[in-house]
Amino acid sequence: MQTVLTVLVAAAMLATLGVLIAGMIGMARGADGGASQKLMRYRVLFQFVALVLFGLLLLLMR
Repeated sequence: MQTVLTVLVAAAMLATLGVLIAGMIGMARGADGGASQKLMRYRVLFQFVALVLFGLLLLLMR
């Protein structure tokens, strides 16, 4: 179970990083505000998922 959660936490962190980089590239290119807002929402969602999974992992490791 810990291995699965570790992999899921890593995947959520990588997804957060990917969305963050995509948002930065979009801002540098001058993309419209709607796409930027959508990417920001996804980033916040992935950060929340990563934190929840990380918390569960810490509880299991106790």
